Amino acid sequence: MKTKNLAMILLAATMLTACTNKEEQLRQRATELCQYIPGQELKKEARGFMTADFYNVLDTLFNHLPEHEAMDHEWLHYFVTSDGGTIADYEVMSVELTDEQHAVATLKVRQKWEDGSFDETSDVEEHHLYMEKVDGKWLMSDFDEHKQDCIRHIEINHMKQALRDAMSDYLVKEVGEHYLKGDMCIPSLMVVASEKTNPTETRVWCDCWVWWYELSGDTLKTISGGNHSGCMTIEAKGGKPVVTAFEQTTDGASFTPSAKRIFGKHYDMLQLMHANHDVAEAVRKEQLGEYVRRHNIPVRYYQDYGWDAVEL
Repeated sequence: MKTKNLAMILLAATMLTACTNKEEQLRQRATELCQYIPGQELKKEARGFMTADFYNVLDTLFNHLPEHEAMDHEWLHYFVTSDGGTIADYEVMSVELTDEQHAVATLKVRQKWEDGSFDETSDVEEHHLYMEKVDGKWLMSDFDEHKQDCIRHIEINHMKQALRDAMSDYLVKEVGEHYLKGDMCIPSLMVVASEKTNPTETRVWCDCWVWWYELSGDTLKTISGGNHSGCMTIEAKGGKPVVTAFEQTTDGASFTPSAKRIFGKHYDMLQLMHANHDVAEAVRKEQLGEYVRRHNIPVRYYQDYGWDAVEL
């Protein structure tokens, strides 16, 4: 009987040691994965430490959205970012094995200065790192269950980009036709407001510029251009958004009354955009740079007549 009891005790001790070792291995792996939680950027090396689908979502979010969207940085709130020169310090508090292929690590996160001291003014936060075992290796599969939020953000961006593409196409074909033409017509768009009027129709109040450029070496030289503010009606046709109407403001003394009528409650926002030349130029530079990248146009500058060239 004593021999049997001893064997059972030894077996229990062995199983406990095995569980402890497994938990410690998971804790060490979770600590290693913390190095690849994205902050202000996604490390290229992270690909080998994340599941393929999670990395692809983050790669799209961080590296393949248009510049105007990437600069908004709204999606950085899904992760832990540094705060005024500090660095996020991760400590794995525990790891729970939910099944043979999945685990969740609970993290304590504090902000640390470059000298190694902790920022006493920032709060200690709790976060969760999700892990999945793929081909015998534990990989990061989610962070705070934000993967779906990231996917939703990308989908919304793609819908916005489709609307912008439809607006640009309309301006090139219907408005750009009336200008002195160059090699290419590239509008710049500032969306004041948008409203979905029914499942297949959207109204977009906008302040836009139509620009014609001539390609000269590595510079796009402005040939002609003009401002067009108003409200576009965009309908879904064949699965794609198409501009079906554009009610524009009028020039000269009638601009203000026509703008107030068309923009209504959005008029004040139009005024803020329309009156600020620096904002309009910043948007133009940003969207022009995005356009030449998307279309692989080998240019570095754009230049208005009588002005210095501006680097993209």
